[in-house]
Amino acid sequence: MDLKEKLISSFMAFEERLDVHSELHDVRTSAIKNFENKGFPTKKDEAWKYTSLNALLKNDFTVFPKKENSIQYSDVKKYFLHEVDTYKVVFIDGIFSSYLSSTTHEGIDVCLMSSALNKPKYKMIIDNYYNQIANKEESLTSLNTAFATEGAYINIPKSKVADKPIEIMYFSTGNESALMVQPRNLVIVGENSHVQIIERHQSLTENPVLTNSVTEIFAQKRAIVDFYKIQNDKLTANLIDNTYVSQKQESSVAVNTFSFGGNLTRNNLNFYHFGERIVSYLNGITIIGEKQHVDHYTLVQHATPNCESHQDYKGIFSDRSTGVFNGKIFVEKEAQKTNAFQKSNNILLSDKATINAKPQLEIFADDVKCSHGCTIGQLDETAMFYMQQRGIPQKEAKALLMYAFSNAVIESIKIPELKQRITKIIANKLGVKIGFDL
Repeated sequence: MDLKEKLISSFMAFEERLDVHSELHDVRTSAIKNFENKGFPTKKDEAWKYTSLNALLKNDFTVFPKKENSIQYSDVKKYFLHEVDTYKVVFIDGIFSSYLSSTTHEGIDVCLMSSALNKPKYKMIIDNYYNQIANKEESLTSLNTAFATEGAYINIPKSKVADKPIEIMYFSTGNESALMVQPRNLVIVGENSHVQIIERHQSLTENPVLTNSVTEIFAQKRAIVDFYKIQNDKLTANLIDNTYVSQKQESSVAVNTFSFGGNLTRNNLNFYHFGERIVSYLNGITIIGEKQHVDHYTLVQHATPNCESHQDYKGIFSDRSTGVFNGKIFVEKEAQKTNAFQKSNNILLSDKATINAKPQLEIFADDVKCSHGCTIGQLDETAMFYMQQRGIPQKEAKALLMYAFSNAVIESIKIPELKQRITKIIANKLGVKIGFDL
């Protein structure tokens, strides 16, 4: 039995264990039917032209963990932003860990998706937001919708500022020989509110892990959302991340993706505009080697006038690694005065490394400023020679050039402690010590 058949045959038994209202039953049933019809995406699908899941799907994944595994904070402290106080929503093998978490209902809600799905007081919110912006035709999003029971639920009411960052952490411990988890996050940021969120999926084992994650973010009028995705996992970890962002008038949302490790990583990032004077930021840094594969697929749909979107993705690829950037800006006829910019810059450190880039613009308005650019090359040998002539060793000179190449995205990080952490990760990836603080 392949993984698709295993999932479909498990769905009825899965639903019998749940205690959810009938409306969600209908949502799940519709979702599993869509997945059954479409199956896992293949390279025949245009959006997946450069990424194959065939080798990954040969693993015999357990789709429901049999038992909860406990871990100590000391074992995973290094993965948290422990330099600063944060709210924490932590899951171990897909199961909530109250011991490692720090949630709240004091002024804001930082808690569990299962609570929001099952408690009557959240029913109106779930009806208005859950599965409303996610693409119901996308097969892996549908698969998540069918099986998702747990994840983070974050609701920042009107005119509230989250007093500290929120960390969403998913750990895999190796309880199963191969595990598939499907977390679901819902983030609602009210009018004039502000939140900073850090999300990380981390495997603590060499056993294969497949994470199929979906996050829905709703930014109301004049809301500010800073979202950071840290991807620095083991070579047996695989992540398919679907993030959907709905923005209302004058809101500002930034999603920063840092992809430094894992076997296969696919980031699907979709922004939808529902109001004027909206600003969207999509930034990313990818530094990978060996046979790692990172695929960034972005969509910004400009549907209203006077809005902006800025995409800036940097990639450094060594060994036999593969990078993909497939970015699309869609400007509808009504979206006059749109200012949209898309950039993908890449450095290949090996003759066997590969980058596939496909920036796209579809513009149906006539009064816009839209541009896109893509570069693929190697390090500047003249700059390398210049630095070595001034006493900087080759290894350090090479690292400094690559760090400078990434610096524009690093500067977009609004949390100083996270900025320092990312800088250290980049230095480790480049194999040097950077002798300055940020």
